[in-house]
Amino acid sequence: MTTTPQEVPLHSIERTPEYEEFMTKLKEFHEKRGTILDPEPKVGLIYLDLYKVFNHVVASGGYDKISEEKLAWRRIAAELGLHSNNEASTAFSLKEKFYKNLAAYEIKTVHNKEPPPKEILEDVTAKGASLLTRTLENFRPKRDSNVNAGDSAASGDDGTPTRERSAPEAPSSSRASRGLREAPPQRVIFQPDTGPSRSTRQAVQQNATQNASPAQGNAQTTHHPNMPPMPPGGHQGRGPSIMHHPSNSENTSNMVLSYQPKHMKPLQLRAVATPSSAPNEFQRHRLPHRPVLIDPTNRQPMQPGTGFDGPNIYTRCLNALRSGVPSEQAFALNHLVKISFERGDKYRFDAFPGLAEGLVEKGLEVGSLFYHVCWTVSWDPYADPGGIGSLDGNNGTPDILNRIANLVEKDLPDALQTEAFTDQMVLITEAVLTLRNMVTLPENAVNMSDFYPIKDLICIIVHLPPKDSLTELKHMALDIAEQITPFMVLESDDPLYKTLLEQLASDDRGTILTSLRALARISMNLEATNKLGDVPAEPLERITNWLLLNDDELMDACLDLLYQYTAVVANVDNLIRSTTPENLVEHLVRLLAHGARKVHREFILIPEQKLPARDDIAPMPEDLLQQMVKLEEPDRVHKWVKCFFEEDNDSFVTQLAAWQAYQSAFVGPLKAVGQPMITPADFIRNSTSVYKDSNAQVLREPGEPQQKFIIHGIRARPRPLNFEDKEYVRCLWATNSEKRNEKCGQFFLKPEQMWNHIMTKHLDEQANEDGQFCNKERKFLCTWGECCKYATPTKLHLHDFARHVNTHIMAAAPIDTNSSQRPWVVPAKTMAVTYEETITVRDERNPNLPPQAAGIPLSAVLVLRNIARNVVKTEAEEELLKTRQSSSSERGGWNERLFRAVLPRLFEVLAENRALSPYIASLLDLIRPQTQLEDEDEY
Repeated sequence: MTTTPQEVPLHSIERTPEYEEFMTKLKEFHEKRGTILDPEPKVGLIYLDLYKVFNHVVASGGYDKISEEKLAWRRIAAELGLHSNNEASTAFSLKEKFYKNLAAYEIKTVHNKEPPPKEILEDVTAKGASLLTRTLENFRPKRDSNVNAGDSAASGDDGTPTRERSAPEAPSSSRASRGLREAPPQRVIFQPDTGPSRSTRQAVQQNATQNASPAQGNAQTTHHPNMPPMPPGGHQGRGPSIMHHPSNSENTSNMVLSYQPKHMKPLQLRAVATPSSAPNEFQRHRLPHRPVLIDPTNRQPMQPGTGFDGPNIYTRCLNALRSGVPSEQAFALNHLVKISFERGDKYRFDAFPGLAEGLVEKGLEVGSLFYHVCWTVSWDPYADPGGIGSLDGNNGTPDILNRIANLVEKDLPDALQTEAFTDQMVLITEAVLTLRNMVTLPENAVNMSDFYPIKDLICIIVHLPPKDSLTELKHMALDIAEQITPFMVLESDDPLYKTLLEQLASDDRGTILTSLRALARISMNLEATNKLGDVPAEPLERITNWLLLNDDELMDACLDLLYQYTAVVANVDNLIRSTTPENLVEHLVRLLAHGARKVHREFILIPEQKLPARDDIAPMPEDLLQQMVKLEEPDRVHKWVKCFFEEDNDSFVTQLAAWQAYQSAFVGPLKAVGQPMITPADFIRNSTSVYKDSNAQVLREPGEPQQKFIIHGIRARPRPLNFEDKEYVRCLWATNSEKRNEKCGQFFLKPEQMWNHIMTKHLDEQANEDGQFCNKERKFLCTWGECCKYATPTKLHLHDFARHVNTHIMAAAPIDTNSSQRPWVVPAKTMAVTYEETITVRDERNPNLPPQAAGIPLSAVLVLRNIARNVVKTEAEEELLKTRQSSSSERGGWNERLFRAVLPRLFEVLAENRALSPYIASLLDLIRPQTQLEDEDEY
């Protein structure tokens, strides 16, 4: 039978002869190995039986196998009777005690192998497994290892990923260095003190002794003369006793000592007021005559790793970075990269003074790796300017680009570097990456925009030699510039501004994109105007050519920069003089249709209408009557309603009209065959069950004195249907030539039947024995419908007049018998419109507004509008007007010259693109005054 964890007895030490023999061998092994054995380590409040633990772990597969299995140490702890409220902490504590005291002994005695040296076994943390294959060559201790840290498999603490270094570093004992996101401190359930309220000297002495380390307690334990000796393995502490160890245990059975009730339930505890939880109840001051019970001479020294855990990880990283110690800086930067990426909102420059300086100073070390220079930041405003490597931290270094140009590059291979060089580059890259991650937070970007050394750092990094190993570092520097330029005002002589302009000549798409964005965002979040002065002609030509590429991201960045650039009159003047502006305008007009699609839409001019329903029910065709007489009730009613009525939720038929039509159709034929008529009540009930939405109602119309009994949801068909849902054709021949509104009204299913009916009944023609009519000539009069061709008697041959009659019959026949179009429905009058649709967005502040233009088409029209507005204010406009005044063939200014050829396309976009039409209209308002004036002058 399997034993559940609740049924496992509480763990205790069983001092059997086998136990004593095992402990003797274990002590000899540790003495020979040079390590310290803790013979009775504690897990929580329980002392471990190392013999029992060793046998159980070896039987379960050994240390390596258990450590590789998830949550296996929790299972081992439960099987050994180590019950606790915190399973994760207990599991790792058990693993740690086995690792320190029994792991090497297991490798030697069980696996018959030489255990690893203590430097990579007992002296390091118990994290991980693979002890059997651990060697000095393949083992690299983690920089942030901690002997008190929770095991990842047991406690679930993932820790912080660390970068392996060639040289092992000493593990840190600070709890804050265990992981970037620390697990919360383990909460121990409060255990009330069941002893006397007044502390005794004996209890104080016991507590002081127990506060010592296990090794020290076993070696140097002293007892008060009046205090009974502590039993081996015993524990006297505060709180309810869970184990009883009498003073003389020689005559006590081990079964008695380890007895535990089989179904013991945990003690129900309640919160007790303490000075921290209920300070109002502890306002009384200590009595002056109460003696101090703790003897300062007997206080044990605090052991390493206990007490104050040190600063948090944020302060720890800051201090390590500022210390200048390479190993400490490696620890700090490794954590700062992850902190800045995941918790940047918790780590801000204004809250940690010195952080920005430390990161920038570390980033500046890159100069000494590739040039014969050591960049340093000077913060003394009154100090004399130093050498070429001294940077002004208060006001920036205006000649930084000249200094960089005068540097002498070191002769370094790009493919092969030393280990020290690579490690230093890694730390520098991490420092710059931390800056890049942190400035993505707007508060940090604002803070760094006033930090002048960051501008010098960007210029230095971007101007490093063109090596593949530096590409990532340069991209990160440009990312920093992109984030901080919206909060900066850069003049045309600013080194950072010149550096960003130089990057537009790069062949790297990422460099070009980031530089364009950084330039376009200068002072975007400030009230100052972004002037973007002194832009050379080559970058402007490149931007114009980039608009031809099928690269939306690059085009968008170019248009953003052009929009900021053309907002200044001086820049438009430079654009006109240094480039071919007609090409730029042509490309911008082409981009008005970027991503456009043709949309076809029908606008309803007159909505659909329904003709009013009438109570006129079509007469019964003879062939249909013969079929219906053969049916039984209520099938006859169902078929009759199906053939003579159709569904319409907006119409109705009076019950009286329906009953009278049914009665007139069937009373004679049914009487002839001896069948009774259905009662009116049954007729109404069955007629309303044909269509699902039809029902009998009582209608009281306004102004009518009497109410109407109606069948709602149906209307009479203008043409009845047969059993196969084929529509009959009605004869529209007038029975009286003088009263043409009195039509025949009989229905026929086939055109031949209708033609024979007109020939014999209305034209009085008789067919011969062969069924043919004599083609004689006489006067014929056509009274079909509203026909006016033969409104008066006309002499014709029967053959010619019959062809005329046949046109009426064929026109009256239904074109598509399966069509769902209903003749009593007047279709809506619509107008089909084809228009152009580009990208649009909804206004988040007012979602009810129509979609607004966005994307590349909007940016293009805004740049065009800037050009049209500002080109008339430039000196180039005045010069062009003077030149054209002297020539009689050409007139007008730059707007006429730039936009004359694209006016038809602009009007087309105005008419077809609803989202862009307001912007195109404002653009045309700026263009049309001059072009219209020129047209009037021509006439």
